[in-house]
Amino acid sequence: MSRRRVHDDDDGYDRAYRKRRRVSENQEIEDRLESLILRVGEKSTSSLESNLEGLASVLEADLATFRTKILRILTDCAIKMPEKCTIYTTLVGLLNAKNYNFGGEFVDYMVRNLKDSLKSCRWDAARYSLRFLADLVNCHVISAGSLMQLLDNMVDAAKEDGVPQVRKDWYVFAVLSTLPWVGRELYEKKEQSLEHLLISIEVFLGKRSKKHHGALRVWALDHPHPQEEYLDCLWAQIRKLRQDNWAEKHIPRPYLAFDSTLSEALQHNLPTILPPPHHDSYVYPMPHAVFRMFDYTDCPEGPLLPGAHSIERFLIEEHLHQIIEMHHLERKDCAAHLLNFPYKMKIPLDYCIVEVIFAELFNMPSPRYLEIMYGSVLIELCKLQPSTMPQVLAQATEILFMRIDTMNVSCFDRFVNWFAYHLSNFQFRWSWEDWDSCLQLDPEHPRPKFIREVLLKCLRLSYHQRIVDMMPPQFEPLIPAKPEPRFKYTMDGAGSLPETTTAHQLVVSIRQKCTPEEVLNVLKDLPNPCPEEDSESRFNPLKIDVFVQTLLNLGSKSFSHSFAALSKFHNVFKVLADSEAAQICILRNMFDLWQNHQQMMVVLIDKMLKTQIIECSAVANWIFSKEMTGEFTKMYLWEILHLTIRKMNKHVTRLARDLEEARENFPRSESDTDESDDGDGGEGGGNSSSRKRDEDASTALVDSMEEKLETAQGVQKTLFLIIFQRFIMILSEHLVRCDTDGKDFNTFWYKWTIGRLQQVFLLHNEQVQKYSSTLETLLFTQDLDPHILEVFHQFTSLRS
Repeated sequence: MSRRRVHDDDDGYDRAYRKRRRVSENQEIEDRLESLILRVGEKSTSSLESNLEGLASVLEADLATFRTKILRILTDCAIKMPEKCTIYTTLVGLLNAKNYNFGGEFVDYMVRNLKDSLKSCRWDAARYSLRFLADLVNCHVISAGSLMQLLDNMVDAAKEDGVPQVRKDWYVFAVLSTLPWVGRELYEKKEQSLEHLLISIEVFLGKRSKKHHGALRVWALDHPHPQEEYLDCLWAQIRKLRQDNWAEKHIPRPYLAFDSTLSEALQHNLPTILPPPHHDSYVYPMPHAVFRMFDYTDCPEGPLLPGAHSIERFLIEEHLHQIIEMHHLERKDCAAHLLNFPYKMKIPLDYCIVEVIFAELFNMPSPRYLEIMYGSVLIELCKLQPSTMPQVLAQATEILFMRIDTMNVSCFDRFVNWFAYHLSNFQFRWSWEDWDSCLQLDPEHPRPKFIREVLLKCLRLSYHQRIVDMMPPQFEPLIPAKPEPRFKYTMDGAGSLPETTTAHQLVVSIRQKCTPEEVLNVLKDLPNPCPEEDSESRFNPLKIDVFVQTLLNLGSKSFSHSFAALSKFHNVFKVLADSEAAQICILRNMFDLWQNHQQMMVVLIDKMLKTQIIECSAVANWIFSKEMTGEFTKMYLWEILHLTIRKMNKHVTRLARDLEEARENFPRSESDTDESDDGDGGEGGGNSSSRKRDEDASTALVDSMEEKLETAQGVQKTLFLIIFQRFIMILSEHLVRCDTDGKDFNTFWYKWTIGRLQQVFLLHNEQVQKYSSTLETLLFTQDLDPHILEVFHQFTSLRS
C-alpha cells in the first residue's frame, strides 16, 4: 500500500506539473496571437497583404483551441482601433472564407457588442461596431440587404415621437458617418434602398431644430469660413460623395487584393437589430459646430487642403481626433503619432493637425481634455517639426487674433490661456509690433483686451519686470500694474482715520504671535458705523476692515504666508463673518488690498471657500455688486465665479455618491437580519436585537445623508438662481437704458456680459439642466427681453 501510495503521489505530481506546463504554454500562445493581431498593419518588411494572409492561416489553425480568445481580441480591435477598421475586416473576411462557422460566430459577437453598447450608452463603441459591420459587407462576410435593413432601422429611430432630438441626431449621425466605408457597395447592389434611406435623412434634417447652434459656434460670423452645425456639414459631405459616385481617396481597402478569394465565400445575414427604446437615464452626445480655420489659400505650398465639404476632410479630421483620444495622456507620443499620420504626403499635415487641435481646444461647451494638454502637445509638435510647425502655429495665432472680434467668450478665455502658456515656453518672444494697431481701439475691444489678459496670465507664469521688459514701449497702457498690496492704513491720508491706530496695534500683536482671542480684544473698541436697526448690518464693517486688511497685508509675502494667516485666525473670521453681508464685506476688503494681484484674489477666495470662511452665495452677490462694475469685463472675476460654482457642484456630487454607496450597503444589513430571525431564542435572540439596532442605526444614517443632500441641492439651486437673476437684472437695465436713450445696445460691455451668461449655462450645463424648469418658471419667462431669452433657449435645446 505504501508503494502504491508513493506511486499515486508521483502520478499526481506529474499530472499537476503537466497541467501547469500546458496552461503556461497556452498562455504563451494566447499572448503571441494577441500580439500578432494587435500589430498587424504596422511597419513591416513584408507587405500588408502577405501579413494578413499569413495571420489568417495562423488564426485558422488555432481556432479549435483559442476560438473565444480570438473572437474577443478581434472585437476589441474593431472598437478600440477604429483607424485600422479595414485591416481587421479583411482579416475577418479571410477567416470567414476559410471557416464559415467562425465567420457566423464573429458576426453574432459583433451584433451583441453593438446592442450592449447602445443599451449602456457607449456611443462611440456603438458607432465603431456599426462601421465594422458595414465594412464586412465589402469583404463579403455580411449581405448588403441585411445591412441595409439595419441602417433603415437606425434611421427609423429618428422618426420616433416624444424622444429628445439628441437621440435622433445620434442615430442619423451614426448612419451618415458609416456610409463612406460602404456607400459604393450599397450603391452598386442596393441603389434604390440607399436612395430611399438618404431621402429619409434629408427629410429629417429639413425639419430638425438648430436653436443650439448659436451657442456652440467659435465665431458669431460665417466669414470667411461657415461655422456649420455638425450634421449639416456631414450631410453636405455625404451629398458630395454621392455626386462623386461614392468614390473617396482616404480609406485604405486591403480587401481589394483578395477580391477573388473573398467573393467566393458564403455571406451571413444580420439578425433584426432594433435600437433600444429611449430611457430618461440615457445621456446622448451633445451637438457641436464644425470648426474651420484654414482653407487651401492659407497653405499655398505642398499638397492641397481638401475642401470643407469633401468627405476626405471629415475622414482626416476624425482620424486625427482618434489619435488625440488614444494618446492624450502622453504628450510626446501624441505629437509623434500625429506627425506620423499615414497619409501625410497627400495633405498639408501641419495645417490639419493645428486646425484639429484648436477645434478640440475651442469645443463647446468644454474641451474633451484638460486645456494644458493641447498646449503641451503643440509645444512638442514645434520641437519635433521645427522647420514648419512654429510658422503654421504663428499663422494660426494671427488668424485667431484678427477674427477675435466675434469670438465666443469661452473660446476667448481659452485662447488667452493657451497663448500665455505657449509664450512662457518660448521665452515670451512674439512680434508684438505687428499688433500695435489695436492700441488705437476702445480698451474694451477684444483685441487690446486679449493682449492685456495675456499679459496678466504671463504675469502668473513669470514676474512683473519680465513682462515690462518683453513689451515694446507703445504697449505700456496694456501692461498690468505691479502686483503689490495696497494697505490703506499706510497710504497717504491714513493718519486721519480713527481706526488707523487700532490697525497698527493689530500689526504689532500679530507679529508678536498673539492668539485669536487677543485679536478680538484689540478690535473690540472699534465703533460700528452702521445703524443697529438695519438687520442686515448687525456685523461691524470697521472691525472686518481693520482685521482683513491688516492680516492679509502681513501675509502678503506669498500664498503660503496668506494661507497660514487664514488658518491661524480662522476663528476670528467665523466670529466676525456670521452673515452673508459680513462675508461680502470680507471680500470687499480683500479686493481693496489685492486689486492689483488677480491671482492672489483667486487663490484667497478658493481657500476661504474651502475653509468655509465665506459661502458660495456671498461670492456670487459680491461679484454682481455695484463696487465690482469696473471689473465686470475682466477674466479673473469669472474665473472666481466658476471656481465657486464648481466647489458647490463637487460638494453636491460627493454627497450624492456617499448616499448611493450607503444605500447599496443597506440591503445587506436587511438580509443579515432576515437570516438571524430563523434562529432559536437565547443567544440567537440577542444577536437579533443587536442586528436590529444596527439596522436602525443604518436607517438613521441614510436618512441623515438624504437630508444633507437635499439641503446641499437647495443651496446649489439658490446659487444658480442668484447668478441668473443678477445677470437678468444688469442686462435688462442696460437694454432699457439704451432703448430710452436711443443708443445701440450692442456695446462691448453687452457682448462680454451676455457671453458670460452663456458661458455659465454651457460650462455647468449638467447641473443647471436639473433646475431648467424652475429657471423657466421663475426667471426666464416669456416677458423677458428676447436677447436674454434666446441664450436660455439655446441652452435648453442642447439636450432637448
